Amino acid sequence: MKRLFLAGALLAALMVPATAVAAGPYHPTGEYAQFNDCPMSTPELVFCFYSVQDKGAFTIGKKTVTVEKPQVLQGGLDKPTSSEELEGFFPFRGAEDGNTLVKTPQVVPGGLLGVTAPSWWPQILKDLFNETINNGFTGVTATVELAAPATAIKTNLVSLLTGSGTALQLPTKIKLNNSFLGSNCYIGSSSNPVLFKFTTGTTAPPAPNKPISGKPATPEFNPAGNLLTLSGSKLVDNSFAAPGANGCGGILFSWAVDPLVNSIIGLPAPAGTNSAFLEGKIQIAAPSVVKASE
Repeated sequence: MKRLFLAGALLAALMVPATAVAAGPYHPTGEYAQFNDCPMSTPELVFCFYSVQDKGAFTIGKKTVTVEKPQVLQGGLDKPTSSEELEGFFPFRGAEDGNTLVKTPQVVPGGLLGVTAPSWWPQILKDLFNETINNGFTGVTATVELAAPATAIKTNLVSLLTGSGTALQLPTKIKLNNSFLGSNCYIGSSSNPVLFKFTTGTTAPPAPNKPISGKPATPEFNPAGNLLTLSGSKLVDNSFAAPGANGCGGILFSWAVDPLVNSIIGLPAPAGTNSAFLEGKIQIAAPSVVKASE
């Protein structure tokens, strides 16, 4: 209860009357420079939002991908209804240039190393695959992308601070990139996303997963009292499902390559067999403050 009151007090202290700012581009400076994609021209906007998670891992099926490059989520938080504000929920607004969840390729350990073409494939496809592998193009990267408009993102700042409920919900699809897999190989889609429901509390996954515990964020203001940094949090989720791969190998060969990718990764992977965690920080500031730093 004390943390709930603290969360409300912090948000109230940071909030200033929402005023529309002229359309960008924007060039904030100093400790506000990271908010350069904040959608400040939106009248309903009350906060600029910037999250950078520089540590973590995603385990889907038989593969674990470590976060080696920072994952950035940016945009803004719109004015909530009174009940939403009380619960800590703020509607999400996408980044000014549309780059809300920054596409950051992460290396898939092992890639396609040691995999040979299935015997039932057509000869032309087997030759193409084996030639690609033999030439050393075995590396695969995984890139988490939004599978829905930015308004489908759900953020709850009270949950982030208190460890109760879902703090960040992200509908995603995961792009697998490799010279053989092509440019349209995905786990998940807009109609069937990989839906992360991150919490800083303790998860309640289906069997056979065991609950894992996150860690609530620690709030800190800058000396001017107009930039809030939420750091030290651990966001966790092990209740999501991952559908089978689609589009791998392009239009001509996805019927054959999709099953191969599924067998390598272990897809589809039902809820209770996957997990994810992220560690980093979130920063929040009023648009007028960010604009004034230019």
